[in-house]
Amino acid sequence: MSEVKITAESRSDFGKGAARRTRRAGRVPAVVYGHGGDPVHVSLPGHELMMALKTANVLISLDVDGKSELVIPKAVQKHPVRRSLEHVDLLVVKRGEKVSVEIPVNIEGELAPGGNLIEHVLNALPVEAEATHIPESVSVSVEGLEAGASILAKDITLPKNTSLAVDDDTVVIQIVSAQAEAPAEDAETEEPAADAAAEEPAEA
Repeated sequence: MSEVKITAESRSDFGKGAARRTRRAGRVPAVVYGHGGDPVHVSLPGHELMMALKTANVLISLDVDGKSELVIPKAVQKHPVRRSLEHVDLLVVKRGEKVSVEIPVNIEGELAPGGNLIEHVLNALPVEAEATHIPESVSVSVEGLEAGASILAKDITLPKNTSLAVDDDTVVIQIVSAQAEAPAEDAETEEPAADAAAEEPAEA
């Protein structure tokens, strides 16, 4: 995994007002923590950070006041409507150490004929991996699978130096029968009357 270099600026103002001012300036408030050090409050350039976060568990070489730290994103907050970045927690990591992360699960192949559905029990697979060699994703084949089939964590081939952080028998993907839509449609036809009744007190 390649490193993305980003220069951060220290923050001394806190609170919602300060965070709004930071975001208006095109930057994102963030906290850097880990390895026993005190949390460091910083701001990062919004566009550069957004591009970096397009890669899951991206490794960032963060320059803060002339000091360089390797970090990975641990929590990303986005605006519920605009989906713009609101705040990011960054974890300090060291070369050679292992970290617990979740990696995306990519589906490959076609199910057996019959209109069955793929259910993602886990959208991301918890693993332990070297901080500087975190896999971007893992691939799972559903080729020819029928309803009732499951793919367990232990069935997934992991890259070198990566191990599961969940029980081997944890279900990651399962194949289910497509459900009839008629009952749902019947229920929907009854909704408007219920909604109208609920709105009457408000109109009064």
